This record gives sequence, structure tokens and C-alpha cells, in this order.
Amino acid sequence: MTFKNKYKYLDYNSTTPTDPRVLDAMLPFLKDNFANPSSTHHFGQSINEKVKEARKQIADLVNAEPNELIFTSGATEAINIAIKGVAESYLSKGKHIITVATEHKAVLDTCKDLERKGFEITFLPVQENGLIDLAELKKAIRTDTILVTVMYVNNETGVIQSIKEIASIAHEKGALFMTDATQVVGKIEIDVNDLGVDLLCFSGHKMYAQKGIGALFVSQRDNKVKLTPQIHGGGHEKGLRSGTLNVPGIIALAKACEIASQEMMQNQAKISELRDKLESELLNLPNTFLNGDKENRIYNTANICFQDQDANVLIGRMKDIAVSNGSACSSAVVEPSHVLEAMGLNDDDAFASLRFSLGKFNTIEDIEAVVKKIKELTQPNYKYA
Repeated sequence: MTFKNKYKYLDYNSTTPTDPRVLDAMLPFLKDNFANPSSTHHFGQSINEKVKEARKQIADLVNAEPNELIFTSGATEAINIAIKGVAESYLSKGKHIITVATEHKAVLDTCKDLERKGFEITFLPVQENGLIDLAELKKAIRTDTILVTVMYVNNETGVIQSIKEIASIAHEKGALFMTDATQVVGKIEIDVNDLGVDLLCFSGHKMYAQKGIGALFVSQRDNKVKLTPQIHGGGHEKGLRSGTLNVPGIIALAKACEIASQEMMQNQAKISELRDKLESELLNLPNTFLNGDKENRIYNTANICFQDQDANVLIGRMKDIAVSNGSACSSAVVEPSHVLEAMGLNDDDAFASLRFSLGKFNTIEDIEAVVKKIKELTQPNYKYA
């Protein structure tokens, strides 16, 4: 399958194009199949049956039960529901939450909001490779710790944390564990039971569905997680997220999950080969280095520092190439990446770093064009062998 666009698009961690098969699946629910699934008439109930089928399909991708999924507008809303919901539900146990300095702003800002309301937040540092020190995590957990939340795959560097081990550490100390899995669902196999997570969130637009749909896994197994609702009115989604369901989005997410389950392995093989080609070419240039652990990393992401360059200037001069200098969710703020700074980079090197994130529609021609342009812009006087 090909995807035509005037841009050489290497910003898949920001958002993905909608897979044409996903668009085809959702279109009938934007046109003729428009009924509200909460309606009691036959039309509404026929749509409700489609939502039930979709919920099971989405749950299957992460080996969850359908009743453990709450539909949201995306990962940011899911994160807010999860963290704030735990905070209010487990007050009798404590007001201490642990997260990591390199988390997405959706987690960090939610935790800072709770901090202003009297909760105590521990922001764990990371090592130079972007991984947390598990010994530091063990020391940080207290008897009043109610939640540990650690991102599965970092959106800027692609670094993969040891989620299964971290979840086990949290549970040994009696705390719940949540992971923001936005950058990993649909890319590699995930089993919420094997990982031992209590809460997990993801977004459709990171996996070839459209923007405006996401999901929150809330474990109802041995350890039934209780959440205090943050949105009221109508009692939808087991009372945890009131509001008329985004049926076209749900159908789209289900189709994206179906496609991901079928094509995950071939996507990984293709994308990793392209990423490695890009990376080997760019890291052969003078004054470049990789940000983040080289081994514990998702296969589609490369974050590279081009010392003495300005990433914003480079991006501005690549008119037909889309890459990023950090998280798209905070791109309006002109400041160095909090992720790279937490890993020990100085401001100059953080401002000189570009994130390349690839997807299934990329081609070798994309890679060659990007490498050529980066070389032209960063090494004008360099003589290539």
C-alpha cells in the first residue's frame, strides 16, 4: 500500500496518516449509520452492537477484556481520568505519586496540578540513556504511595522502559501502576496481563486511525482499580467518561487495531530497516550523536544531535520534509526539550537535536531525500567519501 503526500513525512510519533482501510471502515458511520448507540430504538441499538464488536476488537490487541476499556478523546484525556481518578479514590491510603522527569506533558502537568492541590509528587530522574534506575524507584516508593506512572516508550527518544519489572516493583509495595503506552500500542505486541499493568492508555491517531479517539484500560482482574469520575453527565462508559460516544472514531480505532494485529511484524521489519539506514547515514556525519539508549528503543525512532546547529532553523529550511525537534504537544513553547535536559544534555545540544519517527508508509526514497537534505544543511563544506 502506498500513501501519497507532497512531504517526506518522518514525524509519525506526532501523528500518523489515516490508513485508507480505516477511513473506509468509518465512513458509513459518518453518513448513514449515525444513530446514538445509547438510544433505545432499534437503530440506536444496531449501532450499539457495532460498538460492542469494536470494543472487543480493540481490547483483543492488548489482551484486555472489553469491559476494561473506557473510550476517550485520546491519551491526554485518558491520562487525566486515570491519574486524577486514582488520586481521589485512594485518599485513604495516601497522597504520594511517583512519575518520571521524561514523561509526556500530559502526565507531568496532571501531576503538577495535583501537587498544587496537596499531593506529593516524586519526579524520578533518568540516566544518560533515558532509562530510570530501578533501585531509585524502589527507594522512592513509600507506604503512602498510591500510584507509579511510567511511560512505556518515550515519544521523543523511543527509549523503552522495563514496564513489567516496574509494575512488579510497584505492586510489591502496594501501589497501583499506570503506563502511557501511546507510542507503543500497534507497534509491538502488548499483553496487559503479562505486563501486570493496572492502567494503560493510547490514542488512535498514533496508529493510523484519526484524531479524537483513544482508550484507557482499567484493570478489573485480581486488583480491581477504582477511579473517581472526572466528567459527569449521562453515566456513559461505566460512569467514568460521560458523553455521547464517538462512534466513527471507535470503529476507526477497531479497524486500526485489526490491521496492526495482522501487519505488525512486517511493519517492524520494514520500518526498522529504514530507520537503521537513516541513522547510520546521519551518525557518520561529524559532530553528531544519538540521544537515548541504542538497544532499549522502539524500532521507528531516532533522536540525533547535530552539534552547533539550530533544530528550529533546520526544520524551517526543509520545506518538503517533516521532522520534529521534540513533542508536537509542546512545540509552541520555545524551550529546550525537557526529555533531553533530563538525560543530561545542555541547552545547546538539546536545541540542536532532531527527532525522526518513521511509519509504514515511508519509503527508501524518503530516507535518501532526508539524508541528502540534512547533509546539505549541516555539512556544507564537508567532503564526503
